[in-house]
Amino acid sequence: MDNFYQRKLPHWHPAGQMFFITFRLANSLPVQIMQELKEEREREEQNVRAKFSGAQQYDELYKLNKKYFGQFDAWLDRCVEESPRWLAQEQIAQIVADEIHALDGERYRLIAYCLMSNHVHIAMDTAEHNIQPTHNGVTAPYPLADTLKRLKGRTARYCNQALGRSGSFWHHESYDHVVRNQKEYENIIGYIANNPVKAGLVNNWEDWKFTFVSKES
Repeated sequence: MDNFYQRKLPHWHPAGQMFFITFRLANSLPVQIMQELKEEREREEQNVRAKFSGAQQYDELYKLNKKYFGQFDAWLDRCVEESPRWLAQEQIAQIVADEIHALDGERYRLIAYCLMSNHVHIAMDTAEHNIQPTHNGVTAPYPLADTLKRLKGRTARYCNQALGRSGSFWHHESYDHVVRNQKEYENIIGYIANNPVKAGLVNNWEDWKFTFVSKES
């Protein structure tokens, strides 16, 4: 991670709604694993709600959410050999990368992303793109769920066409996490950029073709 932080990070805009998002290929994790993670998380959440209240409860639930993601992401890496790995094909990964960039400036400000063989990590700032004027002057909201639906829908269609297949391409659920402060922001960008390094695919994050970090300064 030290190599990553030698370069300047994109700006942190604390007034904005920044998100760290992960979505994965359909059938990339066994149902049993997902059920066990869900049940474990629900038990811990019940304990937190019973033990804490107010701001402290919010902070503890926030920590729990991050813990759950860590377990979820570790399983994605662990199950990569048994998982569909369509994003390991350069043509398919390029389709997804192109669509991520296509929505930059329209639906979000793109901060960083990394495409792994069975999942995608993205950091985006939606602050300036929550409300957009339509052709008749009426404003229309672009919530995160709608943006992800469009991104995943378009990429699923194009990727399935390229693969000559039909059916679900992405798992229907996505993980999203609000970035709360500058330290977390820096950690998340470092995490995204260094995913291929951690997986042993490259020695330097900049050598992975499907990693992007904004050069905004």
